[in-house]
Amino acid sequence: MIKISLFSKERNQTSFEELMAPHIEPLYRLAYRFCGDQHEAEDLLQDLLTKLFSRHHDLLKVDNLRTWLARAMRNHYFDTFRRKMRSPVSFGLEDDLDAEASKASDPAYQLATTQLQKGLMTALETLNDDQRVLVMMHDVEAYTLAELSEILETPVGTLKSRLHRARARLRENLSDGTFSLDQAC
Repeated sequence: MIKISLFSKERNQTSFEELMAPHIEPLYRLAYRFCGDQHEAEDLLQDLLTKLFSRHHDLLKVDNLRTWLARAMRNHYFDTFRRKMRSPVSFGLEDDLDAEASKASDPAYQLATTQLQKGLMTALETLNDDQRVLVMMHDVEAYTLAELSEILETPVGTLKSRLHRARARLRENLSDGTFSLDQAC
């Protein structure tokens, strides 16, 4: 009987791996888009997968696993983000950008890259949470509005108007003279 239970565990683990394999890379990219840091994205993905492992039988019953997993990642990110906001430790992106820029060998490229990243992050930070998540998931990760409607549990019409307002605000912030993509490149 011990061999059967061990075999069952291996079989369950294999089925979970097979089920999740096509979704790992898109989930990682989504996590990276949310937190902007490779290590945090890896931790976020690992935490989510750890939580989902015990529920893999439930995952088999999900009709559209891609959108369900994206919603789970979004919810897990927000929970983690809220927990970090309550922490007395600061998690600033500026240090990460400076460390990444120091890796570049060309000082002009380093400066342009740093300015571009800081400007884009600053412009994205001007958006509210709903708009920022929507822009990242739609424009960067290429989720359709129908998928996003299911993930974010928001009507398509609302998503369209949020996306329009978010893009307009980004456009305004990037072209208002304080930061220009032409200046950075």
